[in-house]
Amino acid sequence: MNNCATIRNEGKYTIFAFRNHNIRFMTSVRLERYTKIVDWDYGYLVVMAKYKGLDEVEEYIDLIPILERLYYDADEFLKPIKQVRIDYAV
Repeated sequence: MNNCATIRNEGKYTIFAFRNHNIRFMTSVRLERYTKIVDWDYGYLVVMAKYKGLDEVEEYIDLIPILERLYYDADEFLKPIKQVRIDYAV
């Protein structure tokens, strides 16, 4: 089974997708795109991102509080994820 999740942005939302789950959360409307996954550590992402009018910057995304607010069992959801990649080919 696939153990790779994806991340991308659409407008003011970031979409984190894994298997049949698409987790959407708000981000800056100035975010143009994610450019690189620097690190994935069991729910904590370090990514490089390009914002309008700025150079590429390092961003930190903690998925655990987002999942908990959506009533996910964060441990169960994150356990099988071994890798995250950027995916704009949807």
